[in-house]
Amino acid sequence: MEACRVLGLLSGTSVDAIDVALAEFRLSGDVVELAPAGHLDMEYPPDLRDELLAASSCNPEQMCRLDTRIGQSFANAAATALREFGEADVIASLGQTVYHWVEDGVCLGTLQLGQPAWIAERTGLPVISDLRARDVAAGGHGAPLAGLFDRLWLRGDVALNIGGIANVTLPSDKPRDRAAFDTGPGNALLDAAAEMLTGKRFDKDGELALAGTVRKDLLDVLLEDEYYRRPAPKSTGKEHFDIGYLKAALAQVPEVTGPDLMATLVELTAVTIADACAGHRVVASGGGVRNPALMAALKRRLDIVTSDALGIPGDAKEAYLTALLGFLTWHGIPADPRTGADGPRLLGSITPGRDPLRMPAPATTTVRQLRVVATLGGSLARS
Repeated sequence: MEACRVLGLLSGTSVDAIDVALAEFRLSGDVVELAPAGHLDMEYPPDLRDELLAASSCNPEQMCRLDTRIGQSFANAAATALREFGEADVIASLGQTVYHWVEDGVCLGTLQLGQPAWIAERTGLPVISDLRARDVAAGGHGAPLAGLFDRLWLRGDVALNIGGIANVTLPSDKPRDRAAFDTGPGNALLDAAAEMLTGKRFDKDGELALAGTVRKDLLDVLLEDEYYRRPAPKSTGKEHFDIGYLKAALAQVPEVTGPDLMATLVELTAVTIADACAGHRVVASGGGVRNPALMAALKRRLDIVTSDALGIPGDAKEAYLTALLGFLTWHGIPADPRTGADGPRLLGSITPGRDPLRMPAPATTTVRQLRVVATLGGSLARS
C-alpha cells in the first residue's frame, strides 16, 4: 500500500490547546507503520477558552457559536501545521468534547464541537470527524479511544494518558472488557483548584503541591466516589470532576490550605492511577507528565517511563492517535478501541474537501500491530 499522510487534531478535557500532529502511515500486511512527521499545539483565544469552560450551561445560540468558533480555530491550527510540516492526504479531527453523557455506568451519548466544514473549507482536504459517536451507538463508551493505539503499539506494558481525565490501556492478555478505561481525574481537579487558588490555569511545575502535605481526611472523602469502584469499561469527564465537586468535598473537612489541597489532589490522581496499573511497567503521556509533583508521586508507586523514550512525543500522542483513527477509516478498516462496543466499527463521518471525494480501495487485512518508525521503510523508533 502507498504511504498516506494524515493530520490529526483534537483538544483534550483540559481545554488548554489544540493538539496537531502529522503522521505518515503505510500498511504492510497486518502491520501499520507510523512515522511522526511533526507536531504542534495552538492555544485557543482566551475568551473562547472561557466560553468552553462554561459550556455546560450553554443555550442553543451559544452552542452554535462555539461549534463555529472551535471549527475555525481547528481550521487555523490545521492550516498552520500543513504550512510547517507539508501536505496531507486527509485530516482527522476528534474535536472538543463539551459533554459526555454517562448514567449508571452506561454511556448514552457524547458531544464534540468543532464543525469540520470549516477545516475542509480552509485546507481543501477531506475531514474525518465525530469519531466517538459510532462506538457509543454500538454499546461502547466512545472513550478512551487511546486503547486502540496502545493495544496495537504496546504489548506487556500499561499505557497511561494524563489529560484532564486520566485513562489507561491494560496489556492485551487482560480480559477484553477491561482493556481501556478512564481511571478518574488526571489534571481536571488540579487545574480547577489552581485556578480557584491563584487565578492561573495550572500549578506550574507542581510548585504548590510540592510545598504541601497530603490531607488524609480530604483524600478519604474524595476516594469515596463510587466511580472508582465501578468495573471497566467505564468513562467519565469534567462534567463530574469539576470545581463544584471539589468544593463539596472541601465542605466535609476542616479548612485546607492551598498547598495541602494541591498535594492531596496529586495524591488522588496518583493513587487511582496506580490502583489500575499495579504490576506492570507504565508508558505515560499527556500534559500530566510535565507535573513534577505528580510524576514523583507515580514513581513512588509504579515502574513508569514516558512515551517519548519509545518514539512518540508525550504531548502529541493523542494527536497521533487521532491520525491513526483517520487512517483506519480512510482505508475502510474497522477500529476496536475496546471500550465496551459490540465489536469493531468504522468510526467517524467524512466531510469532502475541495475536490470530489476519492477514497482508496478498502484494505483487505486486519490490523494487528502498530510499529513506530523514524521514516517509512527506515530504522525503527520502537520494534
